Formats: sequence, C-alpha cells, structure tokens
Amino acid sequence: MRRFWPLLLIVGGVLIVFGGFIYDMMFAGIPYQDPTPEMSASYAHHAGIASVIRWCGVVVLLFGVVAGVIRRATRKPSVAS
Repeated sequence: MRRFWPLLLIVGGVLIVFGGFIYDMMFAGIPYQDPTPEMSASYAHHAGIASVIRWCGVVVLLFGVVAGVIRRATRKPSVAS
C-alpha cells in the first residue's frame, strides 16, 4: 500500500475533477439564454462551486504526479544479479 500512494493520489485527483464536471452538469449546466437576476446568481454560485471542485482535483492530481516523480528519482537502484 505504501508503494502506491502517489498512484492513489493521481486516481483520486482524476475522480475529483470528474466529480466537478458532474456537479457542473447537474447543478449549473448550460447558461440560460435570457436569465433573471436570480437565475444568473444561482448559475454563478453553482459554476463557482464546480470550478473549485475541479481545481482541487487538479491540485491533488499534480501533487500525486510530483510525489511519484520524486519517489522514483530518490529510489535506490536495484542491484542486478
């Protein structure tokens, strides 16, 4: 399990980004053509939340990639027999 935590972060980041897109489709959706101020405020609110979810997923994904690269770079070379 300890060997795979960067991979788990990468997969988790992708899932969080995907969750942000799902939230965007379910609650914000396509912007209204001629919205009332209340509809515009609701859309902006939900679109902002979806954006934060997606960016959190990107950060987790990038953290996993960086951790994987660091882990691979600092790994002791194996001795071939």
